[in-house]
Amino acid sequence: MTDLARRAGPRPTTTPTNPHTQLDQQPADTVQRDLLAGELFTLPGVIERESMISVPGARALCLSSTQGSPPDAFMIGSEFAHLHPGDDQSLHAMLPPELVAAAVDAGWAEQHPVARRGLLHANAVMLYAPRDEEERAVIADLVRAAHAYASNAWAQLR
Repeated sequence: MTDLARRAGPRPTTTPTNPHTQLDQQPADTVQRDLLAGELFTLPGVIERESMISVPGARALCLSSTQGSPPDAFMIGSEFAHLHPGDDQSLHAMLPPELVAAAVDAGWAEQHPVARRGLLHANAVMLYAPRDEEERAVIADLVRAAHAYASNAWAQLR
């Protein structure tokens, strides 16, 4: 998973502070985000909740049990990722630390500005809004990696 295909085109423009949002390069509709949500909220042990750390309407992926999970697998409580509402269509996730550089270098992610300031774990990233089915597959794989990390199953996937 650390040898990701390169995302096409330049990086989207994002805000430099909270709320950390993607400002351009979203698809014209929400089909990819809705399909992505359908995949992600069926991962084992995932409970959908309102995000405790994001903007109102953000849909959080939380684990039903965090026993034995690494502390840097979560933004807050048991929330390891969330999907942004409205036109943004990006999401935030807590990637396995060894996957962060690969995701950023391949153009799929950027470190959260709050993480850059040391106020959130360094593996907190924005994953850009998927513009098509191929991009949705990559983003889904990255969120599955965050899920595996939070679930203590990451070592088995590497």
